[in-house]
Amino acid sequence: MNDPKAAPKYESIALRILWMLVFALVWQVAQFLLGALVLVQLVYRLFYGAPNLGLMNFGDSLSQFLAQIGRFGSFHTEHKPWPFADWPTPRAPEGEAAHRVPPAPHPVRDEEPKL
Repeated sequence: MNDPKAAPKYESIALRILWMLVFALVWQVAQFLLGALVLVQLVYRLFYGAPNLGLMNFGDSLSQFLAQIGRFGSFHTEHKPWPFADWPTPRAPEGEAAHRVPPAPHPVRDEEPKL
């Protein structure tokens, strides 16, 4: 009746608690980083008139990572977040268009005139 091959492969609850404690600490650090990113993005937006695309993408990935931690901690999923899984891919922005920096003009080449 107790066939080990038929039993679902779940981690022991003690190991799960340990991972949840580790990810709770990671959550605190990631939450601080996201708050700092929000402030930097706000200053960038005030200075340049549009948000920074790199900060937008990292903020989206970081918020998805926090959501993964929440799903794992609430037993919604057995999949552990990064570094056990891939880092979340940022989604396409839905809000304001990002600040674009035009490419710098190429310097004029110092070539000899063709004869």
